[in-house]
Amino acid sequence: MPVDTPQLLSEAQCVWPADATLGEGTCWSQREQALYWVDILEHRLYRYTPASGERRQWRFDETISALAERVQGPGLIVTLQRGFAFFDPESGRLQRLDEPEPERTGNRFNDGKCDAQGRFWGGTMDFGCEAPTGALYRFDAPGRCTRVFDAGFAVTNGPTWSADGRTLFFNETAERRVHAFDFDAGSGSLSNQRLWLRFEEADGYPDGMTTDAAGRLWICHWGGACVTCHDPQSAAELARVKLPTSHITNVAFGGADLRTLFITSARFGLSDAQLEREPLAGALFSVRVSERGVPAHLFAG
Repeated sequence: MPVDTPQLLSEAQCVWPADATLGEGTCWSQREQALYWVDILEHRLYRYTPASGERRQWRFDETISALAERVQGPGLIVTLQRGFAFFDPESGRLQRLDEPEPERTGNRFNDGKCDAQGRFWGGTMDFGCEAPTGALYRFDAPGRCTRVFDAGFAVTNGPTWSADGRTLFFNETAERRVHAFDFDAGSGSLSNQRLWLRFEEADGYPDGMTTDAAGRLWICHWGGACVTCHDPQSAAELARVKLPTSHITNVAFGGADLRTLFITSARFGLSDAQLEREPLAGALFSVRVSERGVPAHLFAG
């Protein structure tokens, strides 16, 4: 059955003109009522607290691309260039956990998030965005890392899940494809890969994405200057959030009522002329919407 069309309650507002080279990794903290996000290529982790306007940042020695809060331990689980780690923003302590593909020296981690069972999923990609070497990994709380899907994608993005948790969506960004898989929540395994949506050339490339409480997918458009909302069954476009810059990279629901979309962007890949026309490239934006998101899942360790 088709879901309702969501309403956009505001225009996009710039909440942090960070000039990020490659903004990504949005994750709303329910505990802190703050948004974590990253600049992958500048090796920075950011935290934005809307109620106070506070902005904090941490610098790393390598790329940091995705994160989730932890249930038991302090701080976050993050993906660095080569693998998974724990990071505590308050103490600054970094604990490396696993580097699952030492043989793929040209890869780095990209997008990722936790599933409802508290397992962290992270995708890898070719640093040059050309070689088909990307894979999807599942990191379990006891410290087990599993290569679940040897994707053969040059650039991976996502994942996100359907409202019932039975479908996982994963982006083959360079080919403009969004794939769907049957998801076994108990084992954390995938099956029945199929093409769910293909972007038209004018719409750019599917980047980061999230799911709202009704299961609609909200997908960022690299090169398309927007986020689109899609019906979870038909993939039909239901709404479009227009942004004032081309490369839109990641999105998460946040705010006290989980009805604010936080959206990251990038300066990377834009010409000098484009940067002149798009002064907010690399900014963090917010948009109020009628629909509620779901709280970000916590890592079970």
